[in-house]
Amino acid sequence: MGEDFLNLDLNDFATQCHAILKKDIGPLGRAQVAELLKQLLADPQALQGYFSANTGERELLYEDPDLGFCILAHCYKGAKTSDPHDHAHSWAIYGQADGQTKMQDYELIEKAQGDVLARVRATRTYELTPGVAYVYNEGDIHSPTRLAPTKLIRIEGTNMAKVKRDRFTLA
Repeated sequence: MGEDFLNLDLNDFATQCHAILKKDIGPLGRAQVAELLKQLLADPQALQGYFSANTGERELLYEDPDLGFCILAHCYKGAKTSDPHDHAHSWAIYGQADGQTKMQDYELIEKAQGDVLARVRATRTYELTPGVAYVYNEGDIHSPTRLAPTKLIRIEGTNMAKVKRDRFTLA
């Protein structure tokens, strides 16, 4: 990808993500967006424009009016663990900008039925470190753990703040 992708401000980054996803919004296009995100993560000067001293745990930076994908900045001030979750009918790309995230993947054992939560089993654990971008496709169940301050750029296929998701419990 080279120098054309360095020093991406938010508008340039969003425009390039849009162009990629317009051609292929499926897993191949998402993988290409993840590669573009890695280029952004490797450019500390460009990343400064995505975070401020006031950046919270979920800051919507951009929502594409045509395709619906969103670019978010996440800044966690201390330790935090999230429950197992998926992105419902959507997908997400996590890009680690600073700090480390321990990620756990799960497999679905039993679907939710009525008031009974879906059951999952842990399958693997891995680290997201600065510069890593990882794609979670529809149905990929995972949970992040952060033991110290972290920053990440996340791209969602749709604004997840507006989506009802299943809840999971460990088997």
